[in-house]
Amino acid sequence: MNTPITSKSVSQPEDSSFNHTDWMILSRHWYPVARAVDVADQPVQALLLDVKVVVYRTSAGLSVALDRCPHRGVPLSKGCVKANHLVCAYHGLQFDAQGACKKIPAQPSLVPSDRFRLQSLPSVERYGLVWTCLNPDGHSAISPMPTWYDEAHQQVLPPSVDILGSAGRQVEGFVDVAHFAFVHHEAFADPENPVVPAYETEATDLGVRSDYVSNVSNLPKGLQHLASPDFQWRRVYEIYPPFTARLTVHFPDGGLLNILNCASPMTARSTRLFVPITRNFDTNGPLEDVYAFNAQVFAEDKDLVETQWPQELPLDPMAEAHFAADRTSLAYRKLLREMGLTFSRSASAMA
Repeated sequence: MNTPITSKSVSQPEDSSFNHTDWMILSRHWYPVARAVDVADQPVQALLLDVKVVVYRTSAGLSVALDRCPHRGVPLSKGCVKANHLVCAYHGLQFDAQGACKKIPAQPSLVPSDRFRLQSLPSVERYGLVWTCLNPDGHSAISPMPTWYDEAHQQVLPPSVDILGSAGRQVEGFVDVAHFAFVHHEAFADPENPVVPAYETEATDLGVRSDYVSNVSNLPKGLQHLASPDFQWRRVYEIYPPFTARLTVHFPDGGLLNILNCASPMTARSTRLFVPITRNFDTNGPLEDVYAFNAQVFAEDKDLVETQWPQELPLDPMAEAHFAADRTSLAYRKLLREMGLTFSRSASAMA
């Protein structure tokens, strides 16, 4: 559902880890903050751009608001959902799906004024995720994944992954094809096959697209005998800035695997990763195998992303060295610069 915003914007926290310019740019974009399946009779707290939000479910659908009661500032995520209302754990104030306070138990005859209204945020359920935006201005949209709604494709939504690294670093690692042999050699890649064939990258209306073909299998090591060793695997990357990318892998016999990499920035240097997946093959196969393979690959990436320095993605073209296989990440960094982002540290983060 969509819920109204009761003020023009959400303010940047005083102790934010982002510099002000970056925060203002990033706060205008949509990010997932929870899996819809994880939001039931208990509200869920999420952190987005240093702002704590609460996600809760009523019969009207899923709602998102700032995670603090307007009465005494207690996190609403400590409460519960009862009788179709979000109930504060401190004084029992009850709020509806639009954030209006409907009851103050200490004064049951009082009609609560708008001063008791939550600061609600827009919320959209898409790809099994709850998305929100701190400062929507009509200029950003949720990244596309059309196969999620295709009946020929199975929908898979693994648990989220928390990463002690920046969203930009994570996205860049996701679209990097030169690290397969060194980071994913236990999952699917060949340590003896590190060469990256030349590939094309082009600008799109939504970001950047790279079309990469190689003989590196995308099957787990134990299943690679199912495909010919001569098969050419095509991987198409679509980057939707600031922090979402989609990978389409072309399998033998017309099989398609789609992975939407949604890096939700909790802080400037911590990320909650959501990964909706679809496939049009083996659609009756056990999901446990998909979850396990996905967890292995992203754990291998996480181990490296969490050690990169600087933690923020450097946007100065001269800040790090580059080679030809980096063309996708270079195009991604250029996009971020053109958005006005710097990823320089805020004064509070450096204090």
